[in-house]
Amino acid sequence: MTTVSTRSEPETAADVTALARQALEHWGVRNGEPELLKYRENAVFRVCLLGGRPAAMRIHRLGYHTDAALRSELQWMGFLQSAGVATPSPVATLSGEPFVLVDTAASTQPRQADCLSWLEGRPVGARGVPLDYSPEQAKRIFTAIGRNIAHMHTVTAAWAPPTGFARHAWDFDGFFGPNPIWGRFETSPFLDPSRRELVLQAREKAVKALSNHERSARNFGLIHADLVRENVLIHEDAVRIIDFDDCGYGWHMYDLAVALYQNRDEPIYPLIEAALLDGYRQERDLTREDVAALPLFSALRAFAFLGWVQSRVEGDITRDVGLRMSNIAADVVIAYLRCA
Repeated sequence: MTTVSTRSEPETAADVTALARQALEHWGVRNGEPELLKYRENAVFRVCLLGGRPAAMRIHRLGYHTDAALRSELQWMGFLQSAGVATPSPVATLSGEPFVLVDTAASTQPRQADCLSWLEGRPVGARGVPLDYSPEQAKRIFTAIGRNIAHMHTVTAAWAPPTGFARHAWDFDGFFGPNPIWGRFETSPFLDPSRRELVLQAREKAVKALSNHERSARNFGLIHADLVRENVLIHEDAVRIIDFDDCGYGWHMYDLAVALYQNRDEPIYPLIEAALLDGYRQERDLTREDVAALPLFSALRAFAFLGWVQSRVEGDITRDVGLRMSNIAADVVIAYLRCA
């Protein structure tokens, strides 16, 4: 299982742009001008390939995925695209490789770089920004998102991954083991003593519940694991899913819980949840037990966030942002503790 690694050296936008420019040569583009779009986890660029074709290039952060894990992510994305799930598809290099390793004089270690087909669309929303949809629009959008998640789960359940396929698992150890995927949260500096005690009590409840929760081919398999607003695009009323960096094996309900996590404070949250679940049911069955476990999986997302924040502060995020995100996650966890 891989673990999160923060950057070992301060790195500037110019540094990662130089890596992207070098990587482009493997796709036959010399003296390209990558446009930096996002620099948080991976550095993501809009680039032009031969013939002016737009693509998204990722310069991956160090230490998160092995080469085998990255290759597996791209294999799953390619399968999903071929199975009718609107996702980016990998664009191979001129030599047929799914990704390359690049470095510059400023690099401490080679970095993985890949290219994905460009998908037009606008994100469903942004973190911390209230949604600007009418109830009718929200119902239509989240119903479509639910259908797409279910379709992704259904086609994947019938897929046989190729030999050597390797991804981490959002299973019990992925959340509560000695090396959780997004890091440990128990010693987070952002929790005061009283909230820390409540979070630890909620952890005990979640550990017991997850230990007893069904895990079968019906409800567990490859999942996206990061279906936040920014990773779901809307284009001409169709849903498109991007950013599979955190994908792995996990419970299907975790994908639904993540898709709802940022929306819990919306005034129309009950409508959003009902639409998402209804859309999912249009493509795939949900049992009463599945739906009843939604608070558990929302709490698991919050536990993961508490670990993520602790491992990223002063690197990807400021302490103020870390405190705010930790307080939100702690509120979700404490709400789970108090629910029946």
